[in-house]
Amino acid sequence: MNDTLHPLHQRISTDLSQFKDHDTVDLVVIGSGGAGFSAALNAAIDGARVLLVERMAHVGGTTALSAATTWVPGTKRGLEVNPDDTPERVATFLNLAVGERSDAKLRQAFIDNGPHAVAKLEANSALQFQVRMLHPDYLSELEGSVLRGRAIEPQPFDGKLLGPNLPLVRNPIPEFTVLGGMMVDRDDIFHLLRLTETWKSFSYSVRIIVRHFLDKLLHPRSTRLVMGNAMIARMLYSYIQRQGILVTNTEATQLLQNGNAIQGVALQQTLPDGSVVKRTVRSKGGVVMASGGFNRHPTRRADMLPGAKEAWCPAGPGHTGKAQDLALLAGGQLGTGGLSNAFWAPVSTRQRADGSTAVFPHFVMDRGKPGMLTVDSQGQRYLNESTSYHLFGIAMQAHHATTPSVPSWLVCDAGALKRYGIGMVRPGGKGLAPFLADGYLKQGNTLTELAQQLNVPADKLKATVERFNAFADKGVDEDFQRGTTDYQRANGDATWHGPNPCLGALREGPFYAVALYPGDIGAATGLVTDGDARVLNAQGQAIEGLYACGNDMHSIMGGIYPAPGITIGPGVTFGYLAAKHAVARAHHIGS
Repeated sequence: MNDTLHPLHQRISTDLSQFKDHDTVDLVVIGSGGAGFSAALNAAIDGARVLLVERMAHVGGTTALSAATTWVPGTKRGLEVNPDDTPERVATFLNLAVGERSDAKLRQAFIDNGPHAVAKLEANSALQFQVRMLHPDYLSELEGSVLRGRAIEPQPFDGKLLGPNLPLVRNPIPEFTVLGGMMVDRDDIFHLLRLTETWKSFSYSVRIIVRHFLDKLLHPRSTRLVMGNAMIARMLYSYIQRQGILVTNTEATQLLQNGNAIQGVALQQTLPDGSVVKRTVRSKGGVVMASGGFNRHPTRRADMLPGAKEAWCPAGPGHTGKAQDLALLAGGQLGTGGLSNAFWAPVSTRQRADGSTAVFPHFVMDRGKPGMLTVDSQGQRYLNESTSYHLFGIAMQAHHATTPSVPSWLVCDAGALKRYGIGMVRPGGKGLAPFLADGYLKQGNTLTELAQQLNVPADKLKATVERFNAFADKGVDEDFQRGTTDYQRANGDATWHGPNPCLGALREGPFYAVALYPGDIGAATGLVTDGDARVLNAQGQAIEGLYACGNDMHSIMGGIYPAPGITIGPGVTFGYLAAKHAVARAHHIGS
Protein backbone atom coordinates (compact mmCIF):
# COMPACT_ATOMS: atom_id res chain seq x y z
CA MET A 1 0.00 0.00 0.00
CA ASN A 2 2.81 2.39 0.87
CA ASP A 3 4.37 2.01 -2.59
CA THR A 4 1.22 3.05 -4.46
CA LEU A 5 0.57 6.47 -2.97
CA HIS A 6 -0.83 9.06 -5.35
CA PRO A 7 -1.71 12.68 -4.58
CA LEU A 8 -5.30 13.48 -3.64
CA HIS A 9 -6.50 16.29 -5.86
CA GLN A 10 -9.99 16.81 -4.46
CA ARG A 11 -10.82 18.26 -1.07
CA ILE A 12 -12.94 15.99 1.07
CA SER A 13 -16.28 17.52 2.03
CA THR A 14 -16.51 18.30 5.75
CA ASP A 15 -20.02 19.75 5.57
CA LEU A 16 -22.76 18.07 7.63
CA SER A 17 -25.37 19.22 5.11
CA GLN A 18 -24.14 16.46 2.76
CA PHE A 19 -26.37 14.25 4.92
CA LYS A 20 -30.13 14.05 4.84
CA ASP A 21 -31.83 13.88 8.20
CA HIS A 22 -32.04 10.24 9.40
CA ASP A 23 -29.51 9.15 6.80
CA THR A 24 -27.91 5.80 7.68
CA VAL A 25 -24.29 4.72 7.92
CA ASP A 26 -22.62 1.57 9.19
CA LEU A 27 -20.59 3.31 11.88
CA VAL A 28 -20.21 6.73 13.52
CA VAL A 29 -16.91 7.58 15.22
CA ILE A 30 -16.70 10.61 17.53
CA GLY A 31 -13.17 12.03 17.57
CA SER A 32 -10.31 11.96 15.07
CA GLY A 33 -7.21 11.27 17.14
CA GLY A 34 -5.18 8.10 16.73
CA ALA A 35 -7.84 5.91 18.38
CA GLY A 36 -10.77 7.42 16.49
CA PHE A 37 -8.96 7.20 13.18
CA SER A 38 -8.07 3.57 13.94
CA ALA A 39 -11.75 2.72 14.44
CA ALA A 40 -12.88 4.69 11.39
CA LEU A 41 -10.13 3.47 9.07
CA ASN A 42 -10.38 -0.17 10.14
CA ALA A 43 -14.13 -0.10 9.51
CA ALA A 44 -13.62 1.57 6.14
CA ILE A 45 -11.04 -1.07 5.19
CA ASP A 46 -13.73 -3.67 5.91
CA GLY A 47 -16.04 -1.94 3.45
CA ALA A 48 -18.24 -0.09 5.94
CA ARG A 49 -19.78 3.31 5.28
CA VAL A 50 -18.19 5.38 8.06
CA LEU A 51 -18.85 8.86 9.40
CA LEU A 52 -16.00 10.41 11.37
CA VAL A 53 -17.09 13.36 13.51
CA GLU A 54 -14.60 15.97 14.76
CA ARG A 55 -15.74 18.88 16.93
CA MET A 56 -12.68 21.01 16.07
CA ALA A 57 -11.70 22.50 12.71
CA HIS A 58 -8.69 20.19 12.44
CA VAL A 59 -8.28 16.44 12.78
CA GLY A 60 -5.74 14.72 14.96
CA GLY A 61 -6.44 15.67 18.57
CA THR A 62 -3.53 15.21 20.95
CA THR A 63 -2.06 12.51 18.70
CA ALA A 64 -1.24 15.16 16.09
CA LEU A 65 0.63 17.17 18.74
CA SER A 66 2.54 14.20 20.11
CA ALA A 67 5.53 12.10 19.08
CA ALA A 68 2.96 9.38 18.23
CA THR A 69 5.04 6.67 19.84
CA THR A 70 2.81 3.59 19.80
CA TRP A 71 3.42 0.85 22.36
CA VAL A 72 2.28 -2.40 20.77
CA PRO A 73 4.39 -5.43 21.72
CA GLY A 74 4.75 -8.27 19.23
CA THR A 75 4.54 -6.41 15.93
CA LYS A 76 6.46 -7.69 12.93
CA ARG A 77 8.77 -4.68 12.91
CA GLY A 78 9.29 -4.84 16.65
CA LEU A 79 10.22 -8.52 16.60
CA GLU A 80 12.77 -7.81 13.88
CA VAL A 81 14.84 -5.84 16.42
CA ASN A 82 13.86 -7.91 19.46
CA PRO A 83 13.02 -11.46 18.37
CA ASP A 84 13.22 -12.73 21.96
CA ASP A 85 10.13 -10.84 23.13
CA THR A 86 7.05 -12.94 23.86
CA PRO A 87 3.42 -12.29 24.87
CA GLU A 88 4.16 -14.03 28.17
CA ARG A 89 7.00 -11.62 28.86
CA VAL A 90 4.73 -8.65 28.10
CA ALA A 91 2.07 -10.01 30.43
CA THR A 92 4.64 -10.46 33.20
CA PHE A 93 5.79 -6.88 32.78
CA LEU A 94 2.26 -5.41 32.81
CA ASN A 95 1.18 -7.59 35.74
CA LEU A 96 4.09 -6.26 37.78
CA ALA A 97 3.66 -2.65 36.62
CA VAL A 98 -0.13 -2.39 36.79
CA GLY A 99 -1.30 -5.31 38.91
CA GLU A 100 -4.82 -4.97 40.28
CA ARG A 101 -5.24 -1.41 39.05
CA SER A 102 -6.83 -2.61 35.80
CA ASP A 103 -8.63 -5.68 34.46
CA ALA A 104 -6.03 -8.30 33.47
CA LYS A 105 -8.44 -9.66 30.84
CA LEU A 106 -8.43 -6.31 29.03
CA ARG A 107 -4.64 -6.18 29.18
CA GLN A 108 -4.57 -9.65 27.64
CA ALA A 109 -6.98 -8.56 24.89
CA PHE A 110 -4.52 -5.78 24.10
CA ILE A 111 -1.52 -8.13 24.06
CA ASP A 112 -3.37 -10.62 21.84
CA ASN A 113 -4.81 -8.14 19.36
CA GLY A 114 -2.28 -5.29 19.18
CA PRO A 115 -0.04 -6.96 16.59
CA HIS A 116 -3.07 -7.79 14.41
CA ALA A 117 -4.28 -4.18 14.59
CA VAL A 118 -0.93 -2.84 13.43
CA ALA A 119 -0.51 -5.52 10.74
CA LYS A 120 -3.94 -4.77 9.29
CA LEU A 121 -3.28 -1.04 9.06
CA GLU A 122 0.19 -1.52 7.57
CA ALA A 123 -1.16 -3.99 4.98
CA ASN A 124 -4.21 -1.95 3.99
CA SER A 125 -3.36 1.72 4.51
CA ALA A 126 -0.62 4.31 4.18
CA LEU A 127 0.14 4.03 7.92
CA GLN A 128 3.64 2.56 8.12
CA PHE A 129 5.74 2.29 11.25
CA GLN A 130 9.42 2.20 12.11
CA VAL A 131 11.24 1.05 15.23
CA ARG A 132 14.34 2.31 17.03
CA MET A 133 17.17 0.15 18.26
CA LEU A 134 16.97 1.75 21.71
CA HIS A 135 13.56 2.72 23.10
CA PRO A 136 13.22 1.21 26.58
CA ASP A 137 10.16 0.54 28.65
CA TYR A 138 9.99 3.23 31.33
CA LEU A 139 9.85 0.81 34.26
CA SER A 140 12.92 -0.98 32.94
CA GLU A 141 13.77 -2.28 36.40
CA LEU A 142 10.80 -4.68 36.31
CA GLU A 143 10.97 -8.26 35.11
CA GLY A 144 9.67 -8.58 31.56
CA SER A 145 10.77 -5.11 30.45
CA VAL A 146 12.73 -4.64 27.23
CA LEU A 147 15.08 -2.04 25.78
CA ARG A 148 13.64 -2.15 22.26
CA GLY A 149 10.93 -3.49 19.98
CA ARG A 150 7.66 -2.65 21.72
CA ALA A 151 7.57 1.07 20.96
CA ILE A 152 6.99 1.79 17.28
CA GLU A 153 6.48 5.16 15.60
CA PRO A 154 5.05 6.39 12.29
CA GLN A 155 7.35 6.91 9.34
CA PRO A 156 7.61 10.51 8.06
CA PHE A 157 5.03 11.45 5.43
CA ASP A 158 4.96 13.77 2.46
CA GLY A 159 2.04 16.07 3.20
CA LYS A 160 1.84 17.11 -0.45
CA LEU A 161 0.13 13.76 -1.09
CA LEU A 162 -2.91 15.10 0.77
CA GLY A 163 -3.26 17.95 -1.72
CA PRO A 164 -5.95 20.41 -0.62
CA ASN A 165 -6.69 18.26 2.46
CA LEU A 166 -3.35 19.03 4.13
CA PRO A 167 -4.75 22.02 6.10
CA LEU A 168 -7.14 19.62 7.85
CA VAL A 169 -4.24 18.19 9.87
CA ARG A 170 -3.72 19.97 13.17
CA ASN A 171 -0.48 21.96 13.20
CA PRO A 172 2.21 20.82 15.65
CA ILE A 173 3.01 22.75 18.82
CA PRO A 174 5.02 25.73 17.49
CA GLU A 175 7.64 25.39 20.22
CA PHE A 176 8.39 21.87 18.98
CA THR A 177 9.31 23.24 15.54
CA VAL A 178 12.31 25.22 14.28
CA LEU A 179 12.88 27.84 11.59
CA GLY A 180 9.30 29.05 11.65
CA GLY A 181 7.38 25.80 11.46
CA MET A 182 9.76 23.00 10.43
CA MET A 183 8.83 19.81 12.28
CA VAL A 184 11.76 17.86 13.68
CA ASP A 185 11.97 14.37 15.09
CA ARG A 186 14.74 12.65 17.02
CA ASP A 187 16.79 11.95 13.88
CA ASP A 188 16.50 15.56 12.71
CA ILE A 189 17.61 16.93 16.08
CA PHE A 190 20.61 14.59 16.09
CA HIS A 191 21.81 15.84 12.71
CA LEU A 192 20.95 19.52 13.22
CA LEU A 193 23.02 19.62 16.41
CA ARG A 194 25.96 18.12 14.49
CA LEU A 195 25.49 20.13 11.32
CA THR A 196 29.09 21.42 11.31
CA GLU A 197 30.69 18.22 12.58
CA THR A 198 30.11 15.59 9.88
CA TRP A 199 29.34 15.60 6.17
CA LYS A 200 26.42 13.22 6.75
CA SER A 201 24.78 15.55 9.25
CA PHE A 202 25.51 18.60 7.10
CA SER A 203 23.94 17.12 3.97
CA TYR A 204 20.97 15.72 5.92
CA SER A 205 20.33 19.09 7.59
CA VAL A 206 20.68 21.10 4.40
CA ARG A 207 18.22 18.80 2.64
CA ILE A 208 15.43 19.19 5.20
CA ILE A 209 16.06 22.93 5.66
CA VAL A 210 15.94 23.64 1.91
CA ARG A 211 12.73 21.64 1.62
CA HIS A 212 11.21 23.58 4.51
CA PHE A 213 11.91 26.97 2.95
CA LEU A 214 10.57 25.79 -0.42
CA ASP A 215 7.42 24.68 1.42
CA LYS A 216 7.06 28.14 2.93
CA LEU A 217 7.11 29.60 -0.58
CA LEU A 218 4.74 27.09 -2.18
CA HIS A 219 2.44 25.77 0.56
CA PRO A 220 0.44 27.08 3.53
CA ARG A 221 2.56 24.99 5.89
CA SER A 222 5.56 22.68 5.95
CA THR A 223 4.79 19.45 4.09
CA ARG A 224 7.44 17.17 5.58
CA LEU A 225 5.41 15.63 8.37
CA VAL A 226 6.90 13.61 11.24
CA MET A 227 5.72 12.05 14.49
CA GLY A 228 2.04 12.68 15.34
CA ASN A 229 1.42 14.82 12.28
CA ALA A 230 2.73 11.99 10.10
CA MET A 231 0.49 9.43 11.81
CA ILE A 232 -2.67 11.48 11.44
CA ALA A 233 -1.85 12.52 7.86
CA ARG A 234 -1.24 8.92 6.84
CA MET A 235 -4.53 7.80 8.36
CA LEU A 236 -6.44 10.73 6.87
CA TYR A 237 -4.94 9.97 3.45
CA SER A 238 -6.10 6.35 3.57
CA TYR A 239 -9.48 7.24 5.05
CA ILE A 240 -10.16 9.56 2.12
CA GLN A 241 -9.02 6.86 -0.31
CA ARG A 242 -11.51 4.46 1.30
CA GLN A 243 -14.35 6.97 0.73
CA GLY A 244 -14.67 7.67 4.42
CA ILE A 245 -16.95 10.58 5.37
CA LEU A 246 -15.63 13.35 7.61
CA VAL A 247 -17.33 16.32 9.23
CA THR A 248 -15.46 18.94 11.26
CA ASN A 249 -16.67 21.70 13.60
CA THR A 250 -19.37 19.21 14.55
CA GLU A 251 -20.35 17.82 17.92
CA ALA A 252 -22.64 15.06 19.07
CA THR A 253 -25.56 16.43 21.08
CA GLN A 254 -27.52 13.24 21.73
CA LEU A 255 -27.23 9.47 21.37
CA LEU A 256 -30.25 7.79 19.81
CA GLN A 257 -31.08 5.04 22.28
CA ASN A 258 -33.67 2.28 22.13
CA GLY A 259 -33.64 0.28 25.34
CA ASN A 260 -30.09 -0.92 25.84
CA ALA A 261 -29.03 -0.24 22.26
CA ILE A 262 -27.51 2.84 20.59
CA GLN A 263 -28.86 3.35 17.09
CA GLY A 264 -27.37 6.65 16.02
CA VAL A 265 -26.50 10.18 17.01
CA ALA A 266 -27.79 13.74 16.76
CA LEU A 267 -25.15 16.12 15.39
CA GLN A 268 -24.74 19.88 15.25
CA GLN A 269 -22.29 21.73 13.03
CA THR A 270 -21.36 25.39 13.26
CA LEU A 271 -20.42 26.83 9.87
CA PRO A 272 -17.88 29.63 9.31
CA ASP A 273 -20.68 32.15 8.85
CA GLY A 274 -22.10 31.25 12.26
CA SER A 275 -25.08 29.32 10.95
CA VAL A 276 -25.89 25.93 12.46
CA VAL A 277 -26.68 22.68 10.67
CA LYS A 278 -28.39 19.88 12.59
CA ARG A 279 -28.76 16.28 11.45
CA THR A 280 -29.76 12.98 12.98
CA VAL A 281 -27.70 10.09 11.63
CA ARG A 282 -28.65 6.45 12.08
CA SER A 283 -25.87 3.91 12.53
CA LYS A 284 -26.36 0.19 12.04
CA GLY A 285 -23.12 -0.69 13.82
CA GLY A 286 -23.35 1.92 16.53
CA VAL A 287 -21.20 4.78 17.80
CA VAL A 288 -17.54 4.77 18.88
CA MET A 289 -16.52 7.32 21.52
CA ALA A 290 -12.95 8.50 20.88
CA SER A 291 -13.18 12.18 21.78
CA GLY A 292 -10.02 12.37 23.91
CA GLY A 293 -11.32 12.16 27.47
CA PHE A 294 -12.37 14.57 30.20
CA ASN A 295 -9.29 16.82 30.51
CA ARG A 296 -11.09 20.04 29.56
CA HIS A 297 -14.48 19.13 30.98
CA PRO A 298 -15.92 22.16 32.83
CA THR A 299 -16.73 20.28 36.06
CA ARG A 300 -15.20 16.80 35.89
CA ARG A 301 -11.70 18.23 35.58
CA ALA A 302 -12.03 20.08 38.87
CA ASP A 303 -13.36 16.96 40.59
CA MET A 304 -10.78 14.53 39.20
CA LEU A 305 -7.68 16.73 38.91
CA PRO A 306 -7.89 19.06 41.91
CA GLY A 307 -5.25 21.76 41.96
CA ALA A 308 -4.09 21.18 38.39
CA LYS A 309 -4.91 24.21 36.28
CA GLU A 310 -6.22 23.68 32.77
CA ALA A 311 -3.64 26.26 31.64
CA TRP A 312 -0.96 23.63 32.36
CA CYS A 313 -2.56 21.02 30.07
CA PRO A 314 -0.71 20.57 26.74
CA ALA A 315 -3.29 18.11 25.37
CA GLY A 316 -5.58 18.78 22.41
CA PRO A 317 -8.12 21.60 22.79
CA GLY A 318 -11.13 19.42 21.93
CA HIS A 319 -11.05 17.17 25.00
CA THR A 320 -14.11 18.65 26.66
CA GLY A 321 -15.66 15.36 27.75
CA LYS A 322 -19.02 16.32 26.22
CA ALA A 323 -19.21 13.12 24.19
CA GLN A 324 -18.32 11.15 27.31
CA ASP A 325 -21.27 12.82 29.07
CA LEU A 326 -23.59 11.34 26.43
CA ALA A 327 -22.21 7.86 27.10
CA LEU A 328 -22.78 8.34 30.84
CA LEU A 329 -26.36 9.42 30.17
CA ALA A 330 -26.78 6.23 28.14
CA GLY A 331 -25.77 4.16 31.15
CA GLY A 332 -22.01 4.04 30.86
CA GLN A 333 -19.78 4.15 33.93
CA LEU A 334 -16.37 5.65 34.70
CA GLY A 335 -13.64 3.30 35.87
CA THR A 336 -12.03 3.38 39.30
CA GLY A 337 -8.93 2.07 41.01
CA GLY A 338 -6.21 3.79 38.99
CA LEU A 339 -3.08 5.30 40.48
CA SER A 340 -4.12 8.63 38.96
CA ASN A 341 -7.03 9.95 36.93
CA ALA A 342 -4.60 11.38 34.38
CA PHE A 343 -1.17 10.90 32.89
CA TRP A 344 1.30 13.65 33.74
CA ALA A 345 4.41 15.50 32.63
CA PRO A 346 6.26 18.49 34.05
CA VAL A 347 5.52 21.49 31.82
CA SER A 348 6.67 25.07 31.52
CA THR A 349 4.48 27.87 30.17
CA ARG A 350 5.08 31.08 28.27
CA GLN A 351 2.82 33.66 26.67
CA ARG A 352 3.15 33.84 22.90
CA ALA A 353 3.16 37.05 20.88
CA ASP A 354 -0.47 36.44 19.86
CA GLY A 355 -1.57 36.24 23.51
CA SER A 356 -2.02 32.46 23.59
CA THR A 357 -0.14 30.32 26.09
CA ALA A 358 2.54 27.87 25.06
CA VAL A 359 2.64 24.76 27.26
CA PHE A 360 5.88 22.85 26.83
CA PRO A 361 6.16 19.26 28.17
CA HIS A 362 9.60 18.41 29.52
CA PHE A 363 9.77 14.82 28.34
CA VAL A 364 13.42 13.79 27.86
CA MET A 365 15.46 16.62 26.34
CA ASP A 366 16.60 18.41 29.50
CA ARG A 367 15.69 17.45 33.08
CA GLY A 368 17.53 14.10 33.15
CA LYS A 369 20.69 15.36 31.49
CA PRO A 370 24.02 16.16 33.22
CA GLY A 371 24.15 19.63 34.78
CA MET A 372 20.41 19.72 35.56
CA LEU A 373 18.52 19.33 38.83
CA THR A 374 15.08 20.20 40.21
CA VAL A 375 14.29 21.95 43.49
CA ASP A 376 11.17 22.93 45.42
CA SER A 377 10.31 26.31 46.95
CA GLN A 378 12.92 25.69 49.66
CA GLY A 379 15.73 25.12 47.17
CA GLN A 380 15.90 21.40 47.90
CA ARG A 381 15.77 18.33 45.67
CA TYR A 382 12.88 15.97 46.31
CA LEU A 383 12.81 13.54 43.38
CA ASN A 384 14.79 11.65 40.77
CA GLU A 385 14.87 14.03 37.79
CA SER A 386 15.49 11.14 35.37
CA THR A 387 12.32 9.28 36.24
CA SER A 388 9.49 9.05 33.69
CA TYR A 389 7.57 12.25 33.08
CA HIS A 390 4.43 10.66 34.53
CA LEU A 391 6.09 9.77 37.84
CA PHE A 392 7.75 13.21 37.85
CA GLY A 393 4.34 14.91 37.62
CA ILE A 394 2.89 12.71 40.35
CA ALA A 395 5.89 13.36 42.61
CA MET A 396 5.49 17.12 42.19
CA GLN A 397 1.91 16.96 43.43
CA ALA A 398 2.63 14.55 46.28
CA HIS A 399 5.52 16.69 47.56
CA HIS A 400 3.43 19.85 47.27
CA ALA A 401 1.16 18.51 50.02
CA THR A 402 3.99 19.06 52.54
CA THR A 403 6.36 21.56 50.90
CA PRO A 404 5.29 23.96 48.14
CA SER A 405 6.65 22.54 44.90
CA VAL A 406 4.20 23.89 42.31
CA PRO A 407 6.02 25.45 40.68
CA SER A 408 9.30 23.63 41.05
CA TRP A 409 12.46 24.95 39.45
CA LEU A 410 14.51 23.14 36.84
CA VAL A 411 18.03 24.49 37.44
CA CYS A 412 21.11 24.19 35.22
CA ASP A 413 24.48 25.81 34.69
CA ALA A 414 25.72 27.56 31.55
CA GLY A 415 27.38 24.44 30.18
CA ALA A 416 24.22 22.35 30.40
CA LEU A 417 22.09 25.09 28.86
CA LYS A 418 24.50 25.31 25.93
CA ARG A 419 24.59 21.53 25.43
CA TYR A 420 20.92 20.66 25.86
CA GLY A 421 18.84 23.82 26.05
CA ILE A 422 16.17 24.06 28.73
CA GLY A 423 12.47 23.89 27.93
CA MET A 424 11.69 26.27 25.08
CA VAL A 425 15.26 27.58 25.08
CA ARG A 426 17.21 25.87 22.29
CA PRO A 427 20.65 24.33 22.73
CA GLY A 428 23.57 26.59 21.88
CA GLY A 429 23.24 29.20 24.61
CA LYS A 430 22.16 32.00 22.25
CA GLY A 431 18.96 33.99 21.86
CA LEU A 432 18.29 34.16 25.59
CA ALA A 433 17.23 37.81 25.73
CA PRO A 434 13.47 37.39 25.02
CA PHE A 435 13.20 34.48 27.48
CA LEU A 436 14.93 36.51 30.18
CA ALA A 437 12.87 39.60 29.38
CA ASP A 438 9.50 37.92 29.88
CA GLY A 439 10.64 35.91 32.90
CA TYR A 440 10.37 32.44 31.36
CA LEU A 441 14.08 31.96 31.98
CA LYS A 442 15.68 33.06 35.25
CA GLN A 443 19.39 33.86 35.42
CA GLY A 444 21.95 34.53 38.14
CA ASN A 445 25.68 34.96 37.80
CA THR A 446 25.98 33.03 41.06
CA LEU A 447 23.71 30.57 42.83
CA THR A 448 22.96 33.28 45.39
CA GLU A 449 21.76 35.62 42.64
CA LEU A 450 19.68 32.84 41.09
CA ALA A 451 18.12 32.04 44.47
CA GLN A 452 17.04 35.68 44.76
CA GLN A 453 15.42 35.44 41.31
CA LEU A 454 13.56 32.28 42.34
CA ASN A 455 12.68 33.51 45.83
CA VAL A 456 14.18 30.40 47.43
CA PRO A 457 16.62 30.31 50.38
CA ALA A 458 20.10 30.90 48.95
CA ASP A 459 21.86 28.83 51.60
CA LYS A 460 19.67 25.81 50.92
CA LEU A 461 20.02 26.07 47.14
CA LYS A 462 23.81 26.31 47.45
CA ALA A 463 23.87 23.34 49.82
CA THR A 464 21.68 21.34 47.46
CA VAL A 465 23.93 22.03 44.49
CA GLU A 466 27.09 21.25 46.47
CA ARG A 467 25.67 17.92 47.61
CA PHE A 468 24.48 17.13 44.08
CA ASN A 469 27.88 18.04 42.61
CA ALA A 470 29.57 15.57 44.93
CA PHE A 471 27.18 12.86 43.73
CA ALA A 472 27.86 13.82 40.11
CA ASP A 473 31.61 13.58 40.57
CA LYS A 474 31.23 10.06 41.99
CA GLY A 475 28.50 9.07 39.53
CA VAL A 476 26.22 7.92 42.35
CA ASP A 477 23.08 9.79 43.44
CA GLU A 478 22.83 8.72 47.08
CA ASP A 479 19.55 10.57 47.62
CA PHE A 480 17.37 9.54 44.66
CA GLN A 481 19.37 6.96 42.66
CA ARG A 482 19.31 8.95 39.44
CA GLY A 483 20.76 7.13 36.48
CA THR A 484 20.43 3.62 37.93
CA THR A 485 17.98 2.07 35.43
CA ASP A 486 18.36 1.35 31.73
CA TYR A 487 15.55 3.77 30.92
CA GLN A 488 17.12 6.63 32.85
CA ARG A 489 20.57 6.05 31.38
CA ALA A 490 19.16 5.84 27.85
CA ASN A 491 17.77 9.36 28.28
CA GLY A 492 21.01 10.72 29.69
CA ASP A 493 23.97 11.77 27.55
CA ALA A 494 25.87 8.81 26.09
CA THR A 495 28.75 11.14 25.20
CA TRP A 496 29.10 12.52 28.73
CA HIS A 497 32.63 12.30 30.15
CA GLY A 498 31.50 11.54 33.69
CA PRO A 499 30.82 8.13 35.27
CA ASN A 500 27.01 8.49 35.07
CA PRO A 501 25.32 9.70 31.85
CA CYS A 502 22.56 11.33 33.91
CA LEU A 503 24.73 13.21 36.41
CA GLY A 504 26.89 16.27 35.89
CA ALA A 505 27.94 19.00 38.33
CA LEU A 506 26.59 22.57 38.13
CA ARG A 507 29.70 24.76 38.36
CA GLU A 508 29.79 27.02 35.28
CA GLY A 509 28.00 30.34 35.76
CA PRO A 510 25.71 31.95 34.91
CA PHE A 511 23.10 29.63 36.38
CA TYR A 512 19.59 29.33 34.96
CA ALA A 513 16.14 28.04 35.94
CA VAL A 514 12.70 27.47 34.45
CA ALA A 515 9.46 27.02 36.42
CA LEU A 516 7.82 23.59 36.16
CA TYR A 517 4.15 22.71 36.74
CA PRO A 518 2.32 19.36 36.71
CA GLY A 519 0.58 19.17 33.32
CA ASP A 520 -1.96 16.48 32.49
CA ILE A 521 -1.16 15.02 29.07
CA GLY A 522 -4.13 12.66 28.84
CA ALA A 523 -6.96 11.03 30.74
CA ALA A 524 -6.39 7.71 32.48
CA THR A 525 -9.92 7.42 33.87
CA GLY A 526 -12.62 6.78 31.30
CA LEU A 527 -15.58 4.63 30.34
CA VAL A 528 -15.53 1.00 31.48
CA THR A 529 -15.49 -1.39 28.52
CA ASP A 530 -15.14 -5.07 27.71
CA GLY A 531 -12.55 -6.70 25.45
CA ASP A 532 -14.47 -5.63 22.32
CA ALA A 533 -14.37 -1.99 23.49
CA ARG A 534 -18.13 -2.08 24.23
CA VAL A 535 -19.17 0.34 26.97
CA LEU A 536 -20.53 -1.42 30.06
CA ASN A 537 -23.37 -0.24 32.30
CA ALA A 538 -23.53 -0.38 36.10
CA GLN A 539 -24.60 -4.03 35.96
CA GLY A 540 -21.56 -4.93 33.85
CA GLN A 541 -23.67 -5.45 30.73
CA ALA A 542 -22.60 -4.18 27.33
CA ILE A 543 -24.61 -1.26 25.95
CA GLU A 544 -25.20 -2.56 22.44
CA GLY A 545 -23.81 -0.31 19.76
CA LEU A 546 -21.79 1.91 22.11
CA TYR A 547 -18.00 1.65 22.09
CA ALA A 548 -15.11 3.61 23.58
CA CYS A 549 -11.41 3.71 22.81
CA GLY A 550 -8.46 6.03 23.32
CA ASN A 551 -8.71 8.30 26.34
CA ASP A 552 -12.51 8.02 26.40
CA MET A 553 -11.95 4.40 27.47
CA HIS A 554 -10.76 3.58 30.98
CA SER A 555 -7.05 2.95 30.61
CA ILE A 556 -5.87 -0.66 30.74
CA MET A 557 -2.74 0.75 32.43
CA GLY A 558 -4.59 1.71 35.63
CA GLY A 559 -3.10 5.18 35.83
CA ILE A 560 0.43 3.76 35.50
CA TYR A 561 2.75 4.81 32.65
CA PRO A 562 4.99 1.76 32.21
CA ALA A 563 6.35 2.46 28.71
CA PRO A 564 6.38 5.01 25.86
CA GLY A 565 3.19 5.17 23.80
CA ILE A 566 0.86 3.41 26.23
CA THR A 567 -2.03 5.70 25.29
CA ILE A 568 -1.80 5.48 21.49
CA GLY A 569 -0.94 1.76 21.38
CA PRO A 570 -4.07 0.62 23.23
CA GLY A 571 -6.04 3.35 21.43
CA VAL A 572 -5.13 1.91 18.03
CA THR A 573 -5.79 -1.63 19.26
CA PHE A 574 -9.19 -1.05 20.85
CA GLY A 575 -10.18 1.14 17.90
CA TYR A 576 -9.49 -1.91 15.75
CA LEU A 577 -11.53 -4.14 18.10
CA ALA A 578 -14.43 -1.67 18.22
CA ALA A 579 -14.53 -1.47 14.42
CA LYS A 580 -14.38 -5.24 14.07
CA HIS A 581 -17.32 -5.79 16.42
CA ALA A 582 -19.36 -2.85 15.11
CA VAL A 583 -18.98 -3.82 11.45
CA ALA A 584 -20.10 -7.35 12.25
CA ARG A 585 -23.08 -5.87 14.11
CA ALA A 586 -23.91 -3.64 11.13
CA HIS A 587 -23.79 -6.60 8.76
CA HIS A 588 -26.04 -8.61 11.08
CA ILE A 589 -28.59 -5.81 11.33
CA GLY A 590 -28.33 -5.12 7.61
CA SER A 591 -29.06 -8.72 6.77
